[in-house]
Amino acid sequence: MSYNSPFRKGKLSADTITLAHGSGGKAMHDLIDDVFVNGFDSPELNTLEDQARFDMQALSALGDQLAMTTDSYVVDPLFFPGGDIGKLAVTGTVNDLAVSGAIPLYLSCGMIIEEGLAVEDLRNIVQSMKHTADAAGVRIVTGDTKVVHKGAADKLFINTAGIGVIPSGINIKSNRAKAGDIIICNGYIGDHGAAIVDARGELAIENTIQTDCAPLGTLIQSMIKVCPDIHCMRDATRGGIATVLNEFALASACSIHINEDKLAVREEVRGMCEILGLDPLYLANEGKLVTIVPANKADEILAEMKKHPEGINSTIIGEVLDKPQGRVIMTTRFGGDRIVDMLVGEQLPRIC
Repeated sequence: MSYNSPFRKGKLSADTITLAHGSGGKAMHDLIDDVFVNGFDSPELNTLEDQARFDMQALSALGDQLAMTTDSYVVDPLFFPGGDIGKLAVTGTVNDLAVSGAIPLYLSCGMIIEEGLAVEDLRNIVQSMKHTADAAGVRIVTGDTKVVHKGAADKLFINTAGIGVIPSGINIKSNRAKAGDIIICNGYIGDHGAAIVDARGELAIENTIQTDCAPLGTLIQSMIKVCPDIHCMRDATRGGIATVLNEFALASACSIHINEDKLAVREEVRGMCEILGLDPLYLANEGKLVTIVPANKADEILAEMKKHPEGINSTIIGEVLDKPQGRVIMTTRFGGDRIVDMLVGEQLPRIC
């Protein structure tokens, strides 16, 4: 790794973050050099300019549309089974780009750090972000650091923005569902929400559920190779798959019909939901997508998804009908029909 200036090689000696680390002086420069620049190790970030710069010809060679997204992460706790806030931040931003059909390329990272956060925790989170970014094929290229007084935040908040390029001819939008289309989900739902409940340790529930947090870019690109005309796709984060399906139904003025027997829910998640009065349809996911595809391509897409590590448990969960417009209806395991509304309120706050 190389720096533009041989004089910028600060070393952080503190065990915890102090207000001085956000002051703009030497302590802040040491934090940035030692933890962030060393940790993320990307050529764009290493220049230590106030912005990242990109070759427009290289971007244009990948497609004809630029996709950009931003998100903030305030999850409690910072570390949970199978992941942490850093992995979550990279995964969530990458997936928001990928579900548009974009090839994710670059991320920014803004950190709001509470005074007193352990430097070791911050290092581990940065290492997790780097590892996840490498796995997703993206680079963290620019960032910002702020430190606030103890009590003004909850340990660490992260904001990320992402840029990707959509290849020519791809038009995945929430308003393109039409009658006859098939709905596919790439596996077990509710794992992330259940893992956060377990990590908080407030409910004395013992389970071994891990977050499903995973970047989905390569899975989605393999699906697009089979069918460039995928109609709709979203990652089912806050609000779960119920919210995503309602968004499709409203945007496309169609009716979404799903079958409860086709939804993959782990027994541990189902049991936790029964105890707490929750519904897995509304639990957050961080590695699950819901897609609506042409019926004549559904089996081929499903077969391709099952070849990918993040799609092994993919299944067809329903279909699109004309009426009633704007409604999601689920056929239950008992044979009756139930209207699945959009989530009202918040089942579990601070989930991502």
